[in-house]
Amino acid sequence: MWMQKTISLASKKRGFHLITDEVLSQLPELKEINVGLLHVFIQHTSASLTINENADPTVRGDMERHFNVLAPEGAPYFKHTYEGLDDMPAHIKSTLIGVSQTIPITQGCLNLGIWQGLYLCEHRDNASCRTIIVTVHGE
Repeated sequence: MWMQKTISLASKKRGFHLITDEVLSQLPELKEINVGLLHVFIQHTSASLTINENADPTVRGDMERHFNVLAPEGAPYFKHTYEGLDDMPAHIKSTLIGVSQTIPITQGCLNLGIWQGLYLCEHRDNASCRTIIVTVHGE
């Protein structure tokens, strides 16, 4: 079976946000899959997706702070600043982290590790809602 769906995520402030439950709430079809894969792709160049710690929120804050060091706002060599000082750093962060994740499905559930969750990494100060495409393949 193949299925593809567009999911809108509510706008979130800049930072790293757990979205596992938000995505699963829009995928009741997942329960029908015994074994398969969920591919999640974000259609934006200033946000990204990753899998990481789902329990301690300090990890998400530390990730935000670290990526702000890697791609600082206001670097004098940035020319692409049409939408503000966070514009080019957002593109760099999206490239470094990536725009998609693939997660195994086992007996109708995502087969994530016990401490893993799917993050939306929002790199813009004033982002609107985000669109992700989910593709399910399995039996």
